[in-house]
Amino acid sequence: MSRTEPSDERALESTLGNMDWAYKPRLPRKRDMGIGIVGAGDIVRSCHLPAYRMAGFRIVGVYDRDRAKSEALARDFGIENVFDSLERLASHSEIAIADVAVPAAFQAEVISQLVPYRLHILCQKPLAECYSDALDIAAMCSRAGVKAAVNQQMRWAPGIQASRTAVKRGWIGAPYQGAIQVHVNTPWETWEWLAQADRLEVMYHSIHYLDAIRYVLGSSPKAIFADGASYPGATAVRGETRTTIQMLYEDDTRGLVYDNHTNFIEQSDWFATFRFDGTEGVVKGTNGALYNYPVGQEDTVALYSKNLQPHGWYAPKLEGRWFPHAFMGTMGELMRAIEEEREPENSVEDNLITMQTVFAAYRSMELGRIVALEEIG
Repeated sequence: MSRTEPSDERALESTLGNMDWAYKPRLPRKRDMGIGIVGAGDIVRSCHLPAYRMAGFRIVGVYDRDRAKSEALARDFGIENVFDSLERLASHSEIAIADVAVPAAFQAEVISQLVPYRLHILCQKPLAECYSDALDIAAMCSRAGVKAAVNQQMRWAPGIQASRTAVKRGWIGAPYQGAIQVHVNTPWETWEWLAQADRLEVMYHSIHYLDAIRYVLGSSPKAIFADGASYPGATAVRGETRTTIQMLYEDDTRGLVYDNHTNFIEQSDWFATFRFDGTEGVVKGTNGALYNYPVGQEDTVALYSKNLQPHGWYAPKLEGRWFPHAFMGTMGELMRAIEEEREPENSVEDNLITMQTVFAAYRSMELGRIVALEEIG
């Protein structure tokens, strides 16, 4: 095992010898469960299908209200079936899982049409634009007796999954602080529907960070204190583009999300970092997807642990990226849950808590006070 001093920047290039960080997505034994894709948008083309191709998952067919988009996707990825309706997709005998990739406003309606066919569901995030719709989705899936997960794929980004391993294996002792900080420039106006959204940054970006902090720490906050703003004089977007969110726990544990999407300086000034502190150490790193944007680069992670000998900073070289590799994790976890007859870690029920943090953040912004999660819903 290599060792470097904390002050030595070369620590980030070192390896951890034989230590197993278990950061790559775990895949099911059977990878031929038939998947039907609902929605043929950019996220499916750039992330879902490239990840499923890497994993060897079986795509049976695709449906989109815009048939031309479905046909183009099928042609480019070798998908056999293009369906004329959601009903035809849902009733196809070889489809066991519906991968729903539609905007949050339409998700509850789509899922209500799928669950009578007893298809397992991978929902897109955000799960819904209001908490009552999120509850409805959870209730529909529960009544139908189907497995339902949410595509909170940042959990399977290499750096976040490695951090989760460090916490679970006690390498940093008892975790008490999680922080994700981002200072980049995001061209929201590229997506017209996002530019017009009243709720923007938390709903469609920091939702990942709230969920990731919950996931790594292994616990959920009891309250949220948040603030949001746009860039002075900005007219291209309606919603907030800068947010600060404090996640307050019953004990001394805290979470922090600081996110600024209006850094107009060259990319050398951008940063996207995470850090998790424990009583016996620290695990920290960078979210490579937001560096060298839009190409991205590999995540980094570094660990300092009093529980490992010799003491020092250790850093494995991580393979894969948030986009598209982590998308193998969300679908893979759902498929494994089906195989093992258990609830997925990214279940809809679990995601209700993430949605509570999102809506509590917005209520906190509106009221200028701490908002308890129990106030939501």
